Amino acid sequence: MTIVTMVVFDGVQALDVSGPLDVFAEANRFLMPSDRYRLQTVSLDGAAVTCSNGLVLQAGQTWQDGVPVSDLLLVAGGPPVPGRLLPQDRQAWLRQACQQAHRFGAICNGIFLLGHAGLLAGRTVTTHWNDAAALAQLCPHARVEADRIYVEDGNLYSSAGVTAGIDLALYLLRRDHGPEVARNVAKRLVVVMQRAGGQSQFSPWLDAMADPASPIAEVQRQILAQLRQPWPVAELARLANMSLRSFTRSFSRETGMAPAQFIQRARIEAARNLLESGDQPIKGIAYECGFGDAGRMRQAFVRALGVSPQRYREAFRQHDPACRLA
Repeated sequence: MTIVTMVVFDGVQALDVSGPLDVFAEANRFLMPSDRYRLQTVSLDGAAVTCSNGLVLQAGQTWQDGVPVSDLLLVAGGPPVPGRLLPQDRQAWLRQACQQAHRFGAICNGIFLLGHAGLLAGRTVTTHWNDAAALAQLCPHARVEADRIYVEDGNLYSSAGVTAGIDLALYLLRRDHGPEVARNVAKRLVVVMQRAGGQSQFSPWLDAMADPASPIAEVQRQILAQLRQPWPVAELARLANMSLRSFTRSFSRETGMAPAQFIQRARIEAARNLLESGDQPIKGIAYECGFGDAGRMRQAFVRALGVSPQRYREAFRQHDPACRLA
């Protein structure tokens, strides 16, 4: 029996908790009783914690209850974590629990709690892409790899944002009980066995929108509504009723990128959505999103995401249960 402990708290992200635990719970369907996982939740607050989505979760134990030593201890993440500093007694408990565990780690930004507990010096870790810089600042003696889905460093395991906890759990399951059990669980949960590329391919590309009242925002709306158009910069400046020089400067100042870069990223984002949601031919998607042809779209995907459109699509399909991305 393998004891898996998930550490929770008020404001925890529900999927950080349920995603990895469901992997191990589903695995028990395929394991002999002696090999199964025993799952437990331990709260750093009261037994009942309210998740960030409003769900109330009743933890089996609190940190004060004399928790058994874990084979695997994972700390979940959540919106309040990066700025939250645990009281000294809870930090001491977490540090001791991790040191006693055979393996330990964190889901998403739960890694910050391990950092505050002094457990990351000299270690390599990852976290949600949006929190990577803050983690590097908090733990200057740790190596933060911002574009990894999960990282293994000795007995320390960390994952990227939210659903990446499922990827990490599947990896751990594969190590414990082999690829066949992991494939069966991935099939049950309708997820891929291993994602291609880093977490940047799943982060939002269009976080560079200008203020809604700005002429630049209206230009952006026109671009997003008509991605097939070639959109020369002179035409965009005309739409904004600005000189070419003034428009280029204003666009870069308000969005943090050049107009051409925004257009390319907008096309990639639109193509990603179409690749994920249906079976439309890649050639048709390339035309619809303004790339012109499949070859140009492939070049854009490889440059931006590190994978081709076909490989990206495969990461979201389960037609072959035994299929696993390399």
